[in-house]
Amino acid sequence: MAKPLILVSNDDGITSKGIRVLTEAMTALGEVIVVAPDSPQSGMGHAITIGEPLRLIPSDLFEDIGVDAYKCSGTPADCIKLAKHHVLKDRTPDLVVSGVNHGSNLAVSVLYSGTMSAAIEGAIEGHPSIGYSLADFSHDADFSHTVEYIQKIAKEVLENGLTKGVALNVNFPPKQNQKIQGVKICRQAKAHWEEEFDHRKDPYGRPYFWLAGNFVNNDKGEDTDVWAVDHNYVAVVPCQYDLTAHHAIAQINDDWDI
Repeated sequence: MAKPLILVSNDDGITSKGIRVLTEAMTALGEVIVVAPDSPQSGMGHAITIGEPLRLIPSDLFEDIGVDAYKCSGTPADCIKLAKHHVLKDRTPDLVVSGVNHGSNLAVSVLYSGTMSAAIEGAIEGHPSIGYSLADFSHDADFSHTVEYIQKIAKEVLENGLTKGVALNVNFPPKQNQKIQGVKICRQAKAHWEEEFDHRKDPYGRPYFWLAGNFVNNDKGEDTDVWAVDHNYVAVVPCQYDLTAHHAIAQINDDWDI
């Protein structure tokens, strides 16, 4: 039987440590092709490039493990679109995976995440898709404990599929002395960022701003992605691109006089 075709992307860029970990993990499961940004695209959300040309250049970064790769000048969503229309052409991926992101994508962060946007784009195109993130922003973050679960979750999706239009948001706790406790299928925590803008001046005296802030979680539920990662579980949240607030339709129809 033919091996599953697996498309790999990310938002940290094709040279990142996380995409190397993910690509190597996927080679044990199928035929792998990488299409990833040529530079970091964190926080780009689901942006696409429409006002300037996109460049797609073959890369030999994964030649040592026998994987064809391409670096793209665009966003993570651009990478998935170009993979479908140009790189894969008449082939359809059995799985789209994105990551492993250097830093978590918990709660509302999923909306800003380029990692998850690549996965969501895969779901929009009709492919089972997963975004992986590690809750460790340190420069020398250890990804080794993620591999076992990256493969387990990907195998489950390849064997059982996903509901159409759904992508999985998977977050790993940072490497600790204790072993990961297991996997929790969760909801997205009702948590948010309280932003601050640090007002600074450049060497020429011109003002600029640097985004900062604190993550605030007032959700005390033990069924959330934040709780799971805080308690050393792998958090898996099924996400969808349909943002319709179905519960609000009746209220608006009842209350509005238009």
